[in-house]
This record gives sequence, C-alpha cells and structure tokens, in this order.
Amino acid sequence: MISYKERLSAITTFLFDVDGVLTTGEVMLMNGSVIRTLNSKDGYAIQYAVKKGYRVLIITGGNSQDVKDRLEGLGAQKVVLRSSDKLVVYEQLKQEFDFTDVQALYMGDDIPDIPVMRLVGVSTCPQDAAVEVKAMCHYQSPLNGGKACVRDVIEQVMRLQGKWMNEDAYHW
Repeated sequence: MISYKERLSAITTFLFDVDGVLTTGEVMLMNGSVIRTLNSKDGYAIQYAVKKGYRVLIITGGNSQDVKDRLEGLGAQKVVLRSSDKLVVYEQLKQEFDFTDVQALYMGDDIPDIPVMRLVGVSTCPQDAAVEVKAMCHYQSPLNGGKACVRDVIEQVMRLQGKWMNEDAYHW
C-alpha cells in the first residue's frame, strides 16, 4: 500500500473544484449578482506552484467569469466552467495537458467530485467536505473550504519535492 506522502512525490498537476474548495461554498446574492470570496493564501500558493512548473487546472460546475478571470490571473492553465460531468472534463484535460492519473492531485468537496477523485493519484478534500467525499479521500485538510485548504495541499507537495520557499518565493 502506497502512503499518502509517497503519492505526493509524483504530483505534477493540481486540479481543484471552486465552490466549497477555493470558496467556503457560501453564495452571497447582492442586487442580482453572485458574490464569492477566494482566499489570498490559496492564491499565493497557486501562483507559486505555477511559477515552479506545476499545472493548475480548475473544474467547476459554476459559471462565474470573475472567478475564471481571477484564477487565470494567478496562472491557472485552464478553468473549465459549467462542468456537468467532471470525469469527462478530467479525461479531456489529461489528453490536452499530457499527464497521468498518478501525477494528478484533485481536491473536491461534494458528490460530483467523486468520479474524478477515484482516479487521481491523490484525492483530497477540505475538512467540511461531504461525508461521502471524506470517506474516500487519501487526505482531509484540517482547513475548511475557502480557508486555505488549497494552500495546505499545494504546500505539502512542494515541500516534499523540495520546491517550497526557495529564494524566488519572496517575489509575487
């Protein structure tokens, strides 16, 4: 049986859901607009991972152009909105970006994420994920969605691979 930490050594590609992972999952409605909050610590980790050569890909059922713009601004190579079948999208991303299941870490929080989580080398979730997701993950972050759980897993991979906090970490 391969341990969680051993699995991290093969990771080259991070895949994240948005609502409940990069956000708290709460949706605020203000004058007909949907407002979500993203954590700046997650943002730092995403841009640093990209700078160090990792792929960051987003698969979400949501449809927020603002969220897409922000994540692409941080360096995410692809943000797929309106994903009604995340497994189909995942298979397309594997072909497009040429990575294997073993090289992929996915963080999701709810039932639609499970099919992808069954395939990837490392399946992770926030502490407040659905019970069914928590039961099948390799790792549960001690942090809730939108509260730097993405930073938690990125940092673990990069530390294990010796790529966290090199001199270039101080330059945004």
